[in-house]
Amino acid sequence: MDRQLTDKEKWQDRRKVIIRWSAGGAAAVAAVVLLAFLIQPSVRESSIRLAAADTGSIEFAVSATGKVVPGYEEIINSPISSRVMEVYRRAGETVEAGEPLLRLELSEVQTEYDNMLDEERMKELKLEQLRITNRNNISEMEMNIEIQEMELDRKAAALRNEKYLDSLGAGTPDKVREAELDYTVSSLKLEDNRRKLQNQRDLAAADEAVAELELSIFRKNKEQTRRRLYDAGVRAPYAATLTFINSEIGAQVGQGEKLAMLADLTRFKVEGELGDMQAGKIAEGYRTTVLAGRDTLTGMVSVLSPMSTDGLISFTVQLDNESAPALRSGLKCDIYVVYAYRENVLRLPSGTYYKGEGNYDLFVREGDRLVRRRVALGEANYDYVEVISGIEPGEQVVISDMQDYSRQPELKIKPSKKKK
Repeated sequence: MDRQLTDKEKWQDRRKVIIRWSAGGAAAVAAVVLLAFLIQPSVRESSIRLAAADTGSIEFAVSATGKVVPGYEEIINSPISSRVMEVYRRAGETVEAGEPLLRLELSEVQTEYDNMLDEERMKELKLEQLRITNRNNISEMEMNIEIQEMELDRKAAALRNEKYLDSLGAGTPDKVREAELDYTVSSLKLEDNRRKLQNQRDLAAADEAVAELELSIFRKNKEQTRRRLYDAGVRAPYAATLTFINSEIGAQVGQGEKLAMLADLTRFKVEGELGDMQAGKIAEGYRTTVLAGRDTLTGMVSVLSPMSTDGLISFTVQLDNESAPALRSGLKCDIYVVYAYRENVLRLPSGTYYKGEGNYDLFVREGDRLVRRRVALGEANYDYVEVISGIEPGEQVVISDMQDYSRQPELKIKPSKKKK
């Protein structure tokens, strides 16, 4: 027969049920926690690059792209319209100053030059003839003036005699007036001839100056022709490396057409381009850092173009070490132009994470976790990035590429595998 349970027995049964349910709940919670722990995103410490934020100085720089070019390069153009007759050197060879590179057909220019030599001699003879003629004319006029001066002296004496005779009563006033008139006319003629002589001297000097100028201009033209004749031999203007030469014998070339190109490959410079939005951050004389391959070189902005082309400003960097072993013509490089300097700045090492001033979501280490945090970054150079807010000094930040974890708010750090 069933008996009624006491209150104590009912409580004991109820406690057993509560314990069973509590144990089951605790087991379920533990299982959920364990599962969450097992599936939490994680990253191995050896696969990321961590850097600690510190306080120091930064030289702020604007980045640009560039390429290495020879320190000096010269194009040799054809001085005449002709054709290639002989080629003495090949591209890539080193040549000395004055060494012939190729020869052009010169018969036409040589004939022109020879004719100019004959014409020059003819002009010289004509100038000398003009000088002799002028000297004869002037000499003849000077002789006539001397004769007139002597006649004038004679007429002056005759006038004095007539006046003296008239004073004694032996002469007449008519003879005195006649002698005075004769003297006056001769005096005016003498003065007129003296002016003509001076005019003839000025005219002769002007004629000779014109002839001399014409001869000088002709000689300059002749010298240009002689220079063209010399240049048609196509010689190296200085010791350098021959980077190009027209080696097609018999090829027709026009005046001004490129025949050869020389470059000094012992010294180099860097030609860069910068967006015109950054024009205010670059000027001649600014210091630069050039990353050429794995080498870091220093230099200075030596030339800055005043014009913008397709949104880009061109400039040239004069390197401190123009003959660095890493330099090769055509080598692409990164250029950092330093435009400002600040001290006591919170900074991070530069890396691929930095794309310019603005806000970034970076992973910051907190114990064994990486927590995504909004960080404001300022300006930068090739070494450091300015931290404006979001990070405290000493905190470690991931500066490697974390694009695969862009949607994760938090990551667990797994220890690196030990090497066997």
